Amino acid sequence: MSARRNTDAARRERAAWAFVAPALIAVGVFFAIPVFAALLLSLTDFDIYALADLSNLRFVGLQNYERLLTNPLFWGAMKNTALFAVLGVPLSIAASLAAAVILNARVIRWRPVWRVVFFAPYVTTLVATAVLWNYLLHTKYGVINWAIGAFGIPPVDWLGDPSTSIPAILMFVVWKTFGYNMLIFLAVLQTVPDDLYEAARIDGAGPWTQFRNVTLPAIAPTLLLVSIISVAGFFQLFAEPYVMTQGGPAQSTVTVLYFMYEEGFKWWSLGSASAVAFVLFLCIFAVTVVQLWASRRLGGDHT
Repeated sequence: MSARRNTDAARRERAAWAFVAPALIAVGVFFAIPVFAALLLSLTDFDIYALADLSNLRFVGLQNYERLLTNPLFWGAMKNTALFAVLGVPLSIAASLAAAVILNARVIRWRPVWRVVFFAPYVTTLVATAVLWNYLLHTKYGVINWAIGAFGIPPVDWLGDPSTSIPAILMFVVWKTFGYNMLIFLAVLQTVPDDLYEAARIDGAGPWTQFRNVTLPAIAPTLLLVSIISVAGFFQLFAEPYVMTQGGPAQSTVTVLYFMYEEGFKWWSLGSASAVAFVLFLCIFAVTVVQLWASRRLGGDHT
């Protein structure tokens, strides 16, 4: 009897491995192997000459990383990326959470329609919407300058002034992406028991007190998840500045990913571009660890 159970268990284990094998193979072929190859590439001087003849390829160790740390253009890209993340993540989360709370209210009519309207920018082609926003932000003919002109504010060169280029791109990015986070928040808000809100109302809590003491604690894990996703997304901004400003003006919107693109496909320094990719990965990993640590710390203090 014991031998039969062992045979059945072994058969089930083999069946389980057979089911997960295609997914594991896909992960290995399309993720693990390319990542390992990129790591090796970052330790070489792979450039256009090595691309033509592999005999020109040399192992340089950590020289690519050392050059990055002494490159002012790289640090400028890091500063711009950090600014995008510091400003963009709270704005994106606030906009998506506010929209989710509003759509979750029972008094709102046509909620499915509003969900589609708010989510539509996220699934719209990024390049097309970026070009549209270029026209909206146009100094002379843009709708945004026309609207603020009604209040006596002079036209703003949104994409041509280093002091306004990042806020202009942030407006577009937040508008483009908040619908995705909104759906995540809306899904978790619908799981919060109505009994909690009813008890809070009986205790005399107003809407803001209910939101702070009932809603936020209930959605705290989802809030952490969305913040991690948002940080990773803003650290990987590329298409938006590429289409809207080409990294200008005065390289004020060059992000780390944009810098990596130029290193790899403009200057054909693929070893350096791979090093940039791993530095970016370490930055995202470090910020994620800090977020998890802060979440556990705040959760412990709360309890």
